[in-house]
Amino acid sequence: MAPTRYLRSSASRDVNPDLDIERKTPSFDVEKLTTILDGGAENTRVRRAVEAVIHSDPVFSREDKYFLSQNESYEAAVKKAVHLKKMMHQMKWSWAGSECKYCNRALGGEVAFTLHNIFMESILALSTDEQTAKWIPLAENYRILGSYAQTELGHGTYIRGFETTATFNISTQEFVLNTPKISAMKWWPGDLGRSATHTVVFAQLYIKGKCYGVHPFIVQIRSLHDHSPAPGVTVGDIGPKMDFNHIDNGYLLLQDVRVPRENMLSRFCELHAFSSGLKAIVTEHSTAGVETCRKACGGHGYSLLSGLPSLYTRLAASCTYEGENTVLLLQTARFLVKCLGAARSGQPVPPSVAYLSAVNSERCLVRDKRDLLQPDVYVEAYRHVAIRVLSSAAAKLQALVQSGAEQHEAWHQCTVQLVHAAKAHCHYHVVKSFAEAVEKLGQEAGIQRIMKHLCGLFALHGIFSNTGDFLHDGYISGDQVDMMTASYLDLLAIVRKDAVPLVDAFDFTDETLNSALGSYDGHVYRRLYQWARKSPSNTKQANQVYENYLKPLFQNGLSKL
Repeated sequence: MAPTRYLRSSASRDVNPDLDIERKTPSFDVEKLTTILDGGAENTRVRRAVEAVIHSDPVFSREDKYFLSQNESYEAAVKKAVHLKKMMHQMKWSWAGSECKYCNRALGGEVAFTLHNIFMESILALSTDEQTAKWIPLAENYRILGSYAQTELGHGTYIRGFETTATFNISTQEFVLNTPKISAMKWWPGDLGRSATHTVVFAQLYIKGKCYGVHPFIVQIRSLHDHSPAPGVTVGDIGPKMDFNHIDNGYLLLQDVRVPRENMLSRFCELHAFSSGLKAIVTEHSTAGVETCRKACGGHGYSLLSGLPSLYTRLAASCTYEGENTVLLLQTARFLVKCLGAARSGQPVPPSVAYLSAVNSERCLVRDKRDLLQPDVYVEAYRHVAIRVLSSAAAKLQALVQSGAEQHEAWHQCTVQLVHAAKAHCHYHVVKSFAEAVEKLGQEAGIQRIMKHLCGLFALHGIFSNTGDFLHDGYISGDQVDMMTASYLDLLAIVRKDAVPLVDAFDFTDETLNSALGSYDGHVYRRLYQWARKSPSNTKQANQVYENYLKPLFQNGLSKL
């Protein structure tokens, strides 16, 4: 029996009859799945309360989003950010609390100063207690506004290649920061172009002519009195992007900019190897998924009003920012190769790679297509592939080194196989973690049943899409691939029956999705037409093209007739 709230939300609105039918007979309790996804009923309650506050405030309306210019988008985002700050103070919500996260979700991320939080988080992670005590109160009270200047015009993920310099002046106890060439200018940091007063700058540290590698420095880039650039600072906006026009991504050049010694952040923490690889495959899957959805909507998916083009460009960007995916996968691969060597020599390895110490199975023992629906069967298949692909890449790497190749050159020659190995490792962990999470849902039989089907569908889809990996060494036979395909198709039909309730369980509001196609009531054609009529292009005042060009053209044609 579906929960009261779920039935009421459908019955109390004018819902497309086709969607209404989909929602009437879910095989599981949608509301309970929502609380599981939120991490508990209390989180769901808080999230909905935050969303209600946000969506009831006209300042946070996203109704005109698709018709704004870059400058208008930026101004709207700043207006929302300032208003949100006041609201959070009134509601006594903390920037580090769950309410802040739910605010960002409700606003679809379309609010300025998002890098300000990263500025504070980087200070908390990289600074001493004294530095934290100085900077965090200033940032929390918005007496300063921060950004995070890492990426350079000529250097994205390759941090060791950064060219910005910070030279320590022993006599004055200051660091002198410089941008020695155009490729060294900071490029892309959000909130930097027009908003930030301070930023964390990553630069190569030089003391007495010796380079000590990349270090972070807090640098004031604008006056706190009139917001003009600080002495020696050239800063501005990099211009329009594929999306994110509400964010003032900026550039930064430094010429003999002096910062006191205490502005160098003195405590360090780069990045867990598994997190690097997981970020890569999650963003790739998400980008591919939204593109599939866009094409499934036909021509309407190409309209900005569908929300899908914006969602696609944001997800596509996530494959690059905060670490380009191929580079991140190679970081994971480096960690895996090291751990494989340790496992083979009998040394202890981290729990995330403990499976490398086990003996790899030779054959999949499945005899019936129903066997393929057992989590231990497909998890083992993914484990087998992860070990095989990594072992193959490591063997090639070792062979190249033994043949006389330099370590870095051998690594470069193996990057294709190493990326493949990192992906296989991450896919194994995702499937394994999914299956383990489903197993913990034992007290919710209906939810566990549909989630087990969904987990199996995800796992078998991965095998179906990468059959060669599983056939390569005979682990899976051709007959077993046929059985796997049959099970995969069976699951598609089963999950299809609950597709709408599964999506509903994420509990995204219409205001957050801001999509003419993705609304709860399903009246897509009505909404597309209503939204299109709101376009500034459809007002007489906006149509000066007729007066300036079309009217003279038509009159000239008539005079000749």
